Amino acid sequence: MIVEQVWTGNDYRNFNYLIVCPETGEALAIDPLAHQMCLDVAKDRGWNITQILNTHEHHDHIGGNQAIVDATGAKVLAHKNAKDSIPGMDIGLDAGDVIKVGRTVELLALDTPGHTMCHICLLSKTDEPALFSGDTLFNAGAGNCHHGGHPAELYDTFAEQLAGLNDDTKLYPGHDYIVNNLEFTLDREPDNGRAKTLLGEIKNQDLSEALVTTLGQEKEINTFFRLQSPSVIARLQEKFPDLPEHPDAKTVFLKLRELRNSW
Repeated sequence: MIVEQVWTGNDYRNFNYLIVCPETGEALAIDPLAHQMCLDVAKDRGWNITQILNTHEHHDHIGGNQAIVDATGAKVLAHKNAKDSIPGMDIGLDAGDVIKVGRTVELLALDTPGHTMCHICLLSKTDEPALFSGDTLFNAGAGNCHHGGHPAELYDTFAEQLAGLNDDTKLYPGHDYIVNNLEFTLDREPDNGRAKTLLGEIKNQDLSEALVTTLGQEKEINTFFRLQSPSVIARLQEKFPDLPEHPDAKTVFLKLRELRNSW
């Protein structure tokens, strides 16, 4: 499996992706807002975009669909319940569906509500697993729930699906927010040495060659996975004095998401 991460450089800080079968050159484009960039990369590499996968229905993820369909005839795939909000959607996906790209690539659809209620993440079925997480999970952060989502559903997605993925799973998110997210982690957990070190290393990184973290790293630096950390809980209790002495993980997650909304 070839993964081409396309840094758009736009104001939304989107990443687009091409997932390619190395044997056939067939490609799946994920959230290709920067449609011309994606088409140009595919042309330069001799790849043929045959499918588009939208992780969810927001414009900054579906806005490039039609231009790629017009240029390539690609089929549009997305969550089965997004058919009324994604124009021209061809195939609706459910949890457990497998998307095949060429002869060698298989991607498992995960139903991951929270950012929106029609959100799909893709998990590669390869020797080196990879998660294409859209706006559910970011480097060192979690998606917001402002436009059609629910924080409680996002917690369930993290707790019941993402937290159980193998630590060596590579993470490919829909946006670059890593600096702000690491700063939030350190605001909530000032003694997180791994987050502090990483922030120093990537603060001025070239996003055309962006750091690719793993789920194992995320569990060390992403405060939304660190719900049992005494430091995280202590800082929350300063902000929310009515928080119990030993809050459950869901309460910690929801309070962190509430704080991140205005941080």
